[in-house]
Amino acid sequence: MNNIIKKTDNRPTTFGSVVDELFQSNLNRFFDDRAWGFNGLSSESRVPVNIRETDTSYEIEVIAPGLKKEDFQLSYTGDTLTVSFEKADEKTTGDGQKWIRREYQSGAFSRSFTIDSTVDVDKAKAHYENGLLTLTLPKKEEAKRISRKIDVQ
Repeated sequence: MNNIIKKTDNRPTTFGSVVDELFQSNLNRFFDDRAWGFNGLSSESRVPVNIRETDTSYEIEVIAPGLKKEDFQLSYTGDTLTVSFEKADEKTTGDGQKWIRREYQSGAFSRSFTIDSTVDVDKAKAHYENGLLTLTLPKKEEAKRISRKIDVQ
């Protein structure tokens, strides 16, 4: 039985120490954000992105609450569109008071997309509102879906 239970210290095992260890282990798991599916905003995390194609454009939606439009950097180099942001850490609340607890942290994010030659990048637009950055990438004329009604004779 001693081979199955791994002891972390040299104190004799008592019922109280076993209960304490079980309680501490479960308590740590309860407060572990990863157990609840939240990994925070870190450089490794993936910010959710939706991509939609319409007849005339591609639309990319990036979920990024708590930011300002000035926090975003959008760049297009070669055939790569990069969306990134950096949220700086604020040490005080603005009136000299300090935070007691901060779960909404500062962080950075960068995501790149390969854009093919059907996109007219010169006409691309970006709009940020209510925590959602929306990029509209219009298609070039020759790439647009043309829908016509054909009369049956």
